[in-house]
Order: sequence, then C-alpha cells, then structure tokens
Amino acid sequence: MAPNDSAETNGGTDGGTRGPAVGRRKAARYIVPVAVAGVAAATIGLVPALASSGDPDLPKISAQKLIEKIAASDTEQLSGTVRISTDLGIPSLGGLAESFAPGGAGGKGGSSADPQERMTELASGTHTLRVAADGPDKQRLSILDDTSEYSLIHNGDQVWAYDSKSDQAYHATEDRAGKDAGKKSGHPVPEGVPTTPKALAEQVLKAAGPTTSVTVDGTAQVAGRDAYKLVVKPKQSGSTIGSVVVAVDAENGVPLKFTMLPSSGGKAFVDAGFTKVDFSKPAASSFTFTPPKGTEVTEADDAKAEHKAGKGLGDLIPGADAAQLGAGGKSAGNTKIIGEGWSTIAEITTPGGTGIPSKASGDVPAEAQQFLDALGDKVTGKFGSGTVFKTRLVNALMTDDGKVYVGAVTKDALVKAANSAS
Repeated sequence: MAPNDSAETNGGTDGGTRGPAVGRRKAARYIVPVAVAGVAAATIGLVPALASSGDPDLPKISAQKLIEKIAASDTEQLSGTVRISTDLGIPSLGGLAESFAPGGAGGKGGSSADPQERMTELASGTHTLRVAADGPDKQRLSILDDTSEYSLIHNGDQVWAYDSKSDQAYHATEDRAGKDAGKKSGHPVPEGVPTTPKALAEQVLKAAGPTTSVTVDGTAQVAGRDAYKLVVKPKQSGSTIGSVVVAVDAENGVPLKFTMLPSSGGKAFVDAGFTKVDFSKPAASSFTFTPPKGTEVTEADDAKAEHKAGKGLGDLIPGADAAQLGAGGKSAGNTKIIGEGWSTIAEITTPGGTGIPSKASGDVPAEAQQFLDALGDKVTGKFGSGTVFKTRLVNALMTDDGKVYVGAVTKDALVKAANSAS
C-alpha cells in the first residue's frame, strides 16, 4: 500500500497531539500502574496513507483523517466486555509485591479492594473486564474471575471499589482521590497504562513525533463493528516494539482494539479489545454501590500510608518512570535523555553513585535477589561493567558505578548508549 501525495506530518500536527486530549476528557479512563508503557507513548509520528480495501468494504480514508476521527469522537456512553492480555516478560506481581515492599500489596493491614494494589493484576496474564461509562462523571470497571468479581465504580464525587472474594471495600471522595493519586485520573488509581482500547490508543498518539510511520492498512470487524486498522511502526532500529495496531470504529471513531507487537515477533506485549460493545446509555444502576452487610470498608485516608509503601510495576523496572521523559529529549534532575523517538534511552544517576544492591549487603531480600539474578545478564564495555535486566518490552542496564540506562530498546542499544556516554 503506497502512501498518498500528502506531505509527511509530525508531532506538531493537531490530529496527533492536541486532538486526543479532547477525547480523553470525554471518555472513560481506567488506569493501572504500569509506567513502562510510557516509553512506547513517547515515540509516535504520522505518515498519511490511504486505506487499502478489505473486509468489511469501507470507504478509503487517510491515516491523518482517521486520527482526527479518533480525536473528534464524542462518544461518552458505552458498555461492554473487554479482553486484555499483557505479556511484558515480567513475573506475576502477586508474589513479588511482598519481596519488594513488605507490608505493601497483600501485606498486613492492606485492603484487597484498594485499587493501588488490585489494578497491578492487569500487568500480566489475560483478564476479562466489564466496562461502562456515562459521561465524564460515571464509570465502572469490573475484573471478572471464575468465582469472584472486583469492581471499581466512579459516580460524581464518590469512588467505590469492592472485592467480592474477600468482602472488602475501598471508599474515597474525589478530592481525596486527587490527593492520593492526582486529579488527572479522576479516581484513586495510579496513572500508567489505561485499560480501554481508546485510552491506550490515545496514550500512543498524544506524543506524536517524526520517527514513526502511521498508515491505514485494511479493515476488520471487532465485536460486530466495522473498523479501520491504524498501523503504527517505528522508522528507527533498536526498538523492542515492532508495531502498534489500533482497530478504529468506522462509524464513531472509538478505538475498539489495541495491539502492541514486539519487533522480535511472537506474542503481543498488550492486546486489548472489546468482545462486546454497546454505545447506548448504560443503566443508572451500573454506577451505584452500597456495601453488603458485614463488608469491611477502608477509607482512602486510612490507606494513604499503605500506598506510600506499595510498589507498582514501574518500580520493578529501574528508571521506568523517568524513561517517560523521553518525549522531546528533555532531562530532569538526575535523569538525562539520550536519543529520541522509539530509541529513546534514559540515563539515570543513582543517589550516591552506588551500583546494584546485593543479597550479601543485606539490602535485598532473598526472593528479590532471585528475581534480579533471573533477569540479569552481565555485560562489559567502554563504560566498565554492569548488568542488563531484561523484560520483553523494557530493558535496563545498571552499571557497577551507579548509572542506569533504560528504554524500550535492545540490550545492544543500551550498551552502545553507555559507551557513548563514557
């Protein structure tokens, strides 16, 4: 499929940057603490191309027009079922939380209904979600299990979370949620990877840049809806990300499916899509909640201390949060940004210039040390020596003299960056 004759666009294009921000204000936003996806979100640019014919048979549309359609979508009401599979190459967080943060996730005194803890489940494995939204003030997300259900409900200034398995609930008002997790989220859930295809697509498109081509490559049917396939690919080498495919509803511009694929091939990093979707107004009862009799309720203020002790997925990957600064090549504090786009690498100087803590020093629990050893590869170069910690998406080189190089790039790219910085 050849691109059209339009000039190449870049991060300054409204359709790739400012537009999706409008959509985010109108759509349901469910966030989970997976900071590594910010690396992918810092890299995207636009190359208009005409859609090829496919099944279903839809009118041709350019990539630029399709992105504008996503940004202009005013759909505020929907309900449906989402299937999300995540394979970042990171062990299940459930067993690691206590190793890295004793007293945190699942620790003594914590609530099993606390969104700060429960939403980390979406960082690995396959999950079925039931979602509903009625404007910016009413949203509901439920994680469905074989015998139980975890629900997060936002209605006006009230936020409830309920774990049916443990019969525990978490409650916050919107102002408390803002204090605990930032008012941008609208509820007390850490910012990170959204769980709806729309929010995932917006996180990619909001950081548009000139290092990527974006084309429309055929059509598909998702949850019984006709959709265009928007394909995002890096122009640079060295990235662990091969492409991002977004299925966009041909009628209303709502992303129905989001797939992030590795450059090395194999299973997708993230594959999230509707299996059922309805754009009519959900029932009002979807956004109401009263704790069943005997439910143990934790108030947001009571859980605040526990949040400080807890660790999200981003904390398990050194420098993952700082890597999000890669858009625009900015530096902040002890973080320096190397490169741009898909090959962005964050160079971080650890406090005191110390290297990797070890079991022998008593700084790392035995279980955590086993995790580090399983992921690490010893490397040497002009920079000296260090260890590369590998996941499928984000890799990090920790040098013995206390520097960290991290990004959604290959091991060789990290070593090259460390050598260049020496």
